[in-house]
Amino acid sequence: MRLRIALAAVASAVALVVPACSGGATNAGSAEDYPSETLDWTIAFGPGGGNDLMARKLVQIIQEDGLYPEDIAVENREGGSGATGWGYLLSQKGNPYNVSTTSGSFLTTPLQADPGWTYASFTHVGLLATDDALLLVNGGSGIETFEDWVSYAKSKGTVVVGGIGTVNVDFILSSLIAEHAGYDIEYVPYNEEGQVQTSLLSGAIDAMISNPGSILGQVESGDMQPVLFTGNERLAALPDVPTGAEKGMADLPSMPRGLILPPEVPDYAKDWWIDTMKQVVETEQWKSFLADNYLTEEVKWGDDFTSYLEETTAEFEQTLKEQGAL
Repeated sequence: MRLRIALAAVASAVALVVPACSGGATNAGSAEDYPSETLDWTIAFGPGGGNDLMARKLVQIIQEDGLYPEDIAVENREGGSGATGWGYLLSQKGNPYNVSTTSGSFLTTPLQADPGWTYASFTHVGLLATDDALLLVNGGSGIETFEDWVSYAKSKGTVVVGGIGTVNVDFILSSLIAEHAGYDIEYVPYNEEGQVQTSLLSGAIDAMISNPGSILGQVESGDMQPVLFTGNERLAALPDVPTGAEKGMADLPSMPRGLILPPEVPDYAKDWWIDTMKQVVETEQWKSFLADNYLTEEVKWGDDFTSYLEETTAEFEQTLKEQGAL
């Protein structure tokens, strides 16, 4: 398989989008009065994607259940495959009034470029879920099955596949599927889910990788046709779409969905967030969100989350090297 990535200057762009560390809060308060300020919640990608949907649901639950006593300001700080948003969080070193949610790019962006941080730079609250994906084509393409897609891809020579982030999980999945099936791809990275969808519907790309929760509406309308699901079992909502395992691709990677704080925040803030998120994941709202968005519940707190990030990063790095992306 031949693989091309449309990255033209992405590596240098990532290096340019990271804010310089400003030292964050100089007076973080004390355990007795935490939390007592407005919370700044960073979403490192644009609206509509899996990261955005999960973050906003978490904020909704936290606010409706009265778990955070002050206001929560949510801002999408997209760019550089997450480098802008997490770079901003890095700049808030020591400030316990900043949080963000993770995705695959949280692990892969530092492998592909040098944004000034790695997963280890931050304070790890917890892993909340993992997110599998669909490989989709335009609903008007005439492609109905995975076999149709493979035949089309081979006949075209090189197909263009879009996803969120540069060497993110979307890229890894695209390349692993193509390698297994024996066709060539050019991968095009986007910062927002809506951009990828628009490109597929306009014919600018041949296929895309997306999370079920972000794309099911377009599938139900017939605008898009899923040909493969990367989870271990078929989706109940899409019973005719085969899994990667059924097509000989076992253990395809998932997107890690977790919560992080800036570097060097006080231990009391980390402990408060772990205790609070333990309450969040037990709510009916959260469980319904997991079911509605086809997320797999996987919970790891503190040091266990750190170990998970370390192990998953090593796996991603090995795969990316094997795919020639590093």
